[in-house]
Amino acid sequence: MTQQDQPRYRRYPSETRVAMLIDAGLACLARGGITAFTVDNICREAGASRGLIAHHFGSKAGLLAAVYSAMYDRYTAAVTPDAQAAPSLHDLVEASFAPEVFNPDSLRIWLALWGEIANSPELRTVHRQRYRELLDVFERAIAAEAARNGRICEPRTLATLLIALTDGLWLEQAIDRAMLSRERALAATCEFIETHLGKAGG
Repeated sequence: MTQQDQPRYRRYPSETRVAMLIDAGLACLARGGITAFTVDNICREAGASRGLIAHHFGSKAGLLAAVYSAMYDRYTAAVTPDAQAAPSLHDLVEASFAPEVFNPDSLRIWLALWGEIANSPELRTVHRQRYRELLDVFERAIAAEAARNGRICEPRTLATLLIALTDGLWLEQAIDRAMLSRERALAATCEFIETHLGKAGG
């Protein structure tokens, strides 16, 4: 390849390029799962040189961890849009199945990321940190709902179960969309909550 034939890349500020590489990684996962998450595919998608992944993230594994954190950021923004106010349990559940979260691309990305947690120390570290943060949010919302309804429960345990239920419903939707609609997933989650905490505000 001559110098004239070599691809030319635009220069961007560092934070812009980081965001572009993360978005490119997300696009690759949405299209082809973890097998599509290659340096060549990501750089082609982002219009970036291969060396920029190592420069900004240390390695492809580092980029994958950043992609995972970005997905959690999107989910957190959906379930807690007001950073100053604690969301209600009802708001958390509704947001967990909102179209911007509960959609085919997002679910394919989560499926690919979950499958890599056991294989990637970097991803596992980020997962543990972000999961604990999410668990804290659900625990506080459950404790508040239990107090309103006069119910006694162990909020941390119930938060763990509720997140596991949500993850399982996301997984079912990712595997076969025809088997589980958003409405059915939301109804199943609400029934679980009512069984343990009573109806919202009741």
